[in-house]
Amino acid sequence: MLRAVLAAFADISVSQLLLIAGMGVLTSLIGGVAGYGTGALMPLVLVPIVGAEPVVPIIAISAMITNTSRATAFQKSIDWRRVLIVLAAATPTCMLGAYGYTLLTGKGALIVIGTMLALSVPLRRTLRSRGVGIGDKGLGLASVAWGVVVGGTTGAGIILLSMLMAAGLEGAAVIATDAVISIILGAVKLAVFGIAGVITFQVIALAILIGVVAFPGAFLARTLVERLPIHIHSAILDVVVFMGGAIMIFGALRQ
Repeated sequence: MLRAVLAAFADISVSQLLLIAGMGVLTSLIGGVAGYGTGALMPLVLVPIVGAEPVVPIIAISAMITNTSRATAFQKSIDWRRVLIVLAAATPTCMLGAYGYTLLTGKGALIVIGTMLALSVPLRRTLRSRGVGIGDKGLGLASVAWGVVVGGTTGAGIILLSMLMAAGLEGAAVIATDAVISIILGAVKLAVFGIAGVITFQVIALAILIGVVAFPGAFLARTLVERLPIHIHSAILDVVVFMGGAIMIFGALRQ
């Protein structure tokens, strides 16, 4: 196993591994405070190093580790009723979205990821500014469509957070509930990717690296939740996410 892991890192330099690990720590801290950021920011580092195709599987696996730490840190705030509603509606379409992703070419994957990142910023801001509110039935219907998106892209956690807030959740309850949902749907995506044969040793090794270095971030984030100005973080993150998505789309179109 050790030999396989070392072989998986053979094409990646030490500086690149350090960059990936550093981004993993940063995004874990950001995600623990704001509830999102990992799936939106990690592709900005991973795509130039390993290409677009393995990015969604890598983040799906690593997110299961980071979301486990987040769910543990905020376990008292989990809304299990909303968890069950979203999972019941989103699981079948998540499988469909994940399978669709495995059929994409490298250029197609780059465009899908970049588009999702770029659109996530205005979508989140629009939902928040309009104060969109939904009940349990609306949350379930929205989750059906969201399942397709989360199955085949990264950064879709921003949409889930907007859905949960529109359903009436606030603060730590949003972060905790999002984490549990993401863990289970991550396992669903992993199963689909495994059957499709897109899980390689490199994917597993990089996912474990990101997950392990990021694990403590949620517990540090818990101490910052009530102190850090979220609006400042959100504004900076929105700019980075949008620009990163636009750059990915532009690069794909030039291929």
